[in-house]
Formats: sequence, structure tokens, C-alpha cells
Amino acid sequence: MIETGSAAARTRPDWATVPNLVSVLRLLLVPVFAVLALRGHDAWALLVLVVAGASDWVDGRLARALNQQSRLGELLDPSADRLFILVTLLVLASRDVVPWWLVVVIVGRDLLLTLVLAVLMARRIGPLPVHFVGKAGTFALLYALPMLLLARWPGWLGTTADVVGWAMAVWGIALYWLAGAVYVRQAVSELRRGSRGR
Repeated sequence: MIETGSAAARTRPDWATVPNLVSVLRLLLVPVFAVLALRGHDAWALLVLVVAGASDWVDGRLARALNQQSRLGELLDPSADRLFILVTLLVLASRDVVPWWLVVVIVGRDLLLTLVLAVLMARRIGPLPVHFVGKAGTFALLYALPMLLLARWPGWLGTTADVVGWAMAVWGIALYWLAGAVYVRQAVSELRRGSRGR
């Protein structure tokens, strides 16, 4: 008997979706990038960064096109993004490609949201939905970082990449923190709603 698409969706485990597999691939690329970059294989490391950035766009498109949104995907996708950004920042900062203050500014926002999430979980409130502003900020950072690595190339290519990379980084940081403020506001609203419900 041929199983229909809707029936397959009902029997498919929550994790067994194409978008989730793309997110897992992005997670697997994290150590690959770190090893390549730390060993000075910048061309290959740059390629991995580009693939990772593209996969962040692809998994969202696939989830909508295939109607394969899942609760796991809502958690896995941003977690993969944040881990990739964190590791990339640490590796690039250790090689003096980016300044350490950039690491502090970006990671500081993630630490703030981790604290907010811990408070919500303690009150048995589910994770907040991903906001499009946060997704835009993440997207900008995922493309800013390879540009900043490319900026080490000599000549006009490196100069152009440096300008574009920093422009995207500043824009990404602004959106990243704006989204952080949105998430904090949503969290406060959820906590107040939970308090009134008791």
C-alpha cells in the first residue's frame, strides 16, 4: 500500500525531517571548521563557513516547502546557529582575525538569553518562538564571519571583504541585540501571564 504524504507525516518521528538533518549537518561542521581554521587552512575553513551559512537559509526554506516544521527543529536550528557562531568567534579571535570585544558583545547576548530561558524553564514555560529579527541578525553574522576571514586575503579582495564583513557584523549585532530585547519582553509577558494564572 502506498502511504500518502499526510499519513507519512503522522507516523514520522519528530526528529526525522529533512530540515532537522540539515541542522545536524551544520552542527557536524563546527569541529571541521575549527580544525581547519586553527591549522591555517583558511580556504577550506572559509568554504565550510559558507556552506554552514547557506544551510541556515536552506533548512528554513525546506521546513516550509515540505511542511516539516517540528518542535525539535524550533530548538535545534537556533542552537546550531549559536554554537557555530560561538566556535567561529573563538577561533577567529584566537587568531587575531576579529577582536575579543566582538566575542564579548555577541556571546553576552546569548548568555543573557540563556539566563532568560532558564527562568522560563524553572516556571515550566516553554521556549519562546524564534523572532524574525533574531533570525535576520543571525543570518547577517553567519555571513559576516566568513567575510572577516576572507579579509585576510591580500589585495582588493581582502579590502572589500573587510568593509563588507564589518558592515554586516555591525548590522548583525544591532539586530541580534534588538531581538534579545524582544525576547526579554516576551519572557516578562509570559511570566506575568503565568503569575496571573495561579
